[in-house]
Amino acid sequence: MTDLMTVAEVGGALAAIGGAAYARHAHPAAYWSTVGLPVSVARLLISYSSTMDACGLTVEPSRWRALAVRATTRREVRPVPPRRGLVRPTSTGLRLRLRLAPGQEPADVAVSAERLRHAWGVHAVYVRDIKPGVVELRLVGFDVLRKVRMPRRTEGGHLRVPVALREDATAFVRDYRAVPHELVLGATLSGKSMYLRNLLTGLASQPVVLVGIDCKRGVELAPFAPRLSALATDPEQAAELLPVLVKEMENRYDLIKARQGIAPGTPDELITSDIWGLPESERPAPLVLFIDEVAELFLVATRKEEERRDEMVTQLIRLAQLGRAAGIYLEVCGQRFGAELGKGATMLRAQLTGRVCHRVNDEASAKMALGDIAPEAVFAACAIASELPGLAVVGDTSGGWSRIRTPYLSLTDAAATCRETAHLAPDVPALAPFRPYVPPVAPVPVQGSGPVATPRPVAE
Repeated sequence: MTDLMTVAEVGGALAAIGGAAYARHAHPAAYWSTVGLPVSVARLLISYSSTMDACGLTVEPSRWRALAVRATTRREVRPVPPRRGLVRPTSTGLRLRLRLAPGQEPADVAVSAERLRHAWGVHAVYVRDIKPGVVELRLVGFDVLRKVRMPRRTEGGHLRVPVALREDATAFVRDYRAVPHELVLGATLSGKSMYLRNLLTGLASQPVVLVGIDCKRGVELAPFAPRLSALATDPEQAAELLPVLVKEMENRYDLIKARQGIAPGTPDELITSDIWGLPESERPAPLVLFIDEVAELFLVATRKEEERRDEMVTQLIRLAQLGRAAGIYLEVCGQRFGAELGKGATMLRAQLTGRVCHRVNDEASAKMALGDIAPEAVFAACAIASELPGLAVVGDTSGGWSRIRTPYLSLTDAAATCRETAHLAPDVPALAPFRPYVPPVAPVPVQGSGPVATPRPVAE
């Protein structure tokens, strides 16, 4: 009987271990909540002092503390670690605040992030500066980019779109007020279109003018036509649309100048240098220009096309240099974007503050996107595997960078969102000739009622 019980206990233990291993691979979030979280918390609490000592994050105690230890105990006075706050569990990991000792800085903790990760058995450790003398450790229990689940609470708002998930389990928010223009690079099937789809549908519910240039005959942006105020599907239409956008920008500057040229003695709060300082009743709606496959605007075959290309590039550079104050923002997408495209390409790229690099086919493409702002991010971009579409490296001119991944959004759902929000498109008379044609939606027959019959006129 005892032997049978022993076999049953061993079998149950093996089954539990196997189930935990399967859950860790197939359902990492559930595994973390049930197994990983308690184990990591126990490791952290038990080994906190010794881990900090091994990482070189301890300092000599103050003179008064040393005297108190010697007076009350006979043990050796040892270095003290940073003061630890409460451990706050999350659905993806842990959060912990540390009060740094005098002489320490956040960079000291950031250097030891990899050691802390191994010591506490988590997927990654990220350090964030909260205020002088206080840092927050964000421990991520599993690879959140393998299966993207956006946080329930995100910091959205006007011209702020939570478009992807960062590797530290926080939302990557595309903020046009902070980063006016952006360059998005990626090879075929890298997830570039999915990023654009999430971004466009996020803006669709806001009072924003959406304009598209898609030189692939509109195959990428045509499904969003109900929400677009203008759409150009070839270089010829783009050459006609861009001067209209430049004229719209100039008109907005005239409106700002009219507000600036008011009588002396006017309060300072009524003087502005951009549209956001205008009264809400006078403020024009912000405009976002999406350009898919920007290289198609640069490629030429004849001298006439070269002249048209030069004009378009000049207009794009003007929009990038002057558009922010007028509330005009650029989202430029392509597979490659460098000096080989022709005159003006490098100058235009320099105006695009935000950079998003998906999987690319060569290192030179990654350098085009990130090499001039964050050289160390180039290696991370080159390491993106083809099995993870939507994974990208994002950076800006501050030099910071991180990995993100866009959640999956079907084209059907994105198109439905644009149809439902078509009434939110602001009216811009200058763009009316470029508004895309939207065919009427056919009525859907009720299930089980057969085909919809055409009504006949009633005889009098």
